[in-house]
Amino acid sequence: MGAERARAAGVPLLGLNLGHVGFLAEAEENELSEVARAVVDRAYRVEERLAIDVRVTRADGTVTQSWALNEASVEKGPDTRMMEFLVSIDGHPLSRWGADGLVLATPTGSTAYAWSAGGPVVWPDVEALLVVPLSAHALFARPLVLSPTCVVDVELSERRRQDAVVWCDGRRRLTLGTGDSLRVNRSARPVPLARLHSPAFVARLVNKFHLPVEGWRGPHSPPLDPNAPGVVR
Repeated sequence: MGAERARAAGVPLLGLNLGHVGFLAEAEENELSEVARAVVDRAYRVEERLAIDVRVTRADGTVTQSWALNEASVEKGPDTRMMEFLVSIDGHPLSRWGADGLVLATPTGSTAYAWSAGGPVVWPDVEALLVVPLSAHALFARPLVLSPTCVVDVELSERRRQDAVVWCDGRRRLTLGTGDSLRVNRSARPVPLARLHSPAFVARLVNKFHLPVEGWRGPHSPPLDPNAPGVVR
């Protein structure tokens, strides 16, 4: 909800972690007073994150649209046992998959649903689009990293009746049925994030996912400071 409002208003989004991981969060709950002071003093920098436009064209020609900061996930409806769909890149057919679904993600979303589905972690300053099949029954079903200029089209097979749901960031819902098509491409409007700290992205990965680095004695790997910004406590 915060990203929706920030993007619509064109103001930076500053995340406060009130949960567990809070990967996009810039501060923890106990740092609220410091956050308020930084906002008042404008002591932050603005970082733009790539977003995607999501458009469903129905068989009758009607169009519904949405957008996502993390991902658009295509998931089977309650009456569909397995989805069968064709994925095309820039108008060229790529592959037909029988699968539980498909995740179309941004670099920001690479550490969310796409990562849980076996996709790669993409550094936030790398502009790219991700295509991650969900439990696909196919030999060629590896996650793909595409150019940010690519246009991804998904069509449900007409060989049998299917119904699916397209979730944008798990919040905004579009329906997709037999004969409909889904198109995902880079949005012209990114999402601005307010950053108070500038930790290396690898440090954020280690801190948020509690990756085991204890015992490493490399010359360029100092021990993590448990009081450093962004460390999960």
